[in-house]
Amino acid sequence: MNKYLDIIKNSYTSYWNYIKQSVLMELNWENYFYGLIIISLIVWALEAIFPWRKNQSLFRKDFWLDTFYMFFNFFLLNLIVLIALSNTAAEIFNDILSIVGLSLSNFELLEINKLPFAARIFIFFIVVDFVQWWTHRLLHTFEFLWNFHKVHHSVKEMGFAAHLRYHWMEPVVYNSLKYIPLAIIGGFSAQDVAFVHFFNITIGHLNHANIGWDYGVLKYVFNNPKMHIWHHVKVLPKERKNGVNFGITLSIWDYIFKTNYIPYDGRDIELGFEGEEDFPKDFLKQEMYPLVKK
Repeated sequence: MNKYLDIIKNSYTSYWNYIKQSVLMELNWENYFYGLIIISLIVWALEAIFPWRKNQSLFRKDFWLDTFYMFFNFFLLNLIVLIALSNTAAEIFNDILSIVGLSLSNFELLEINKLPFAARIFIFFIVVDFVQWWTHRLLHTFEFLWNFHKVHHSVKEMGFAAHLRYHWMEPVVYNSLKYIPLAIIGGFSAQDVAFVHFFNITIGHLNHANIGWDYGVLKYVFNNPKMHIWHHVKVLPKERKNGVNFGITLSIWDYIFKTNYIPYDGRDIELGFEGEEDFPKDFLKQEMYPLVKK
């Protein structure tokens, strides 16, 4: 037990030091704090220059709520629970394997460190995106998980910061399902992870931005604003009731598994979900909603 308590304590200490180093600009390429700010400002500027819904304000409905969500989920949530939880869960999993004389190294299929940088990045990116696509489908399929995911779908006007409006349980689910496949192909460097993470954040911001882009022929590969807005549509046909366009960064999974859906230009469609009238409007009540809902 003391070992796990030490892991939790060290996780808090290490992550707090990381945040301080980030804010004080003592880090270089792995500075997620200023990386997020720079990406957000660039995409926000694109919304101002190329607005799709021209009557939508730059400070759209819930702009400040989503901005708070963005920094809370990207930084404070990790400090409060996720890093400690992730490190402790990993150690518990390793201890369970050790009982039968195994370790994660026994499951590694690739010596990923021996591959060129581009190959490592590609494998990491594809594996993460595919697992996230399936996880996203699960959030829409099971009511228990959907109640957490409603926070993200409570957005009524799309903008870049809506990308990171989500309940704290979502990264717990995503990270849990990513853990084993990434462990099997482990060996990625922090720089590999940062490179993919910044790219995914950029695409995610663009997907939620007030920009009418679909990237031409690349729309069949990359998720895009014209496709993702249909993921947030309030009313879907009965045969699509569990959702559409689940792509996180890549759209190709939706085309492969026939969950793609863009019936027409969705610029002015109503966003949300049925029953949203009873859904809380402020941060704390939204976070508590799945836990107190009868």
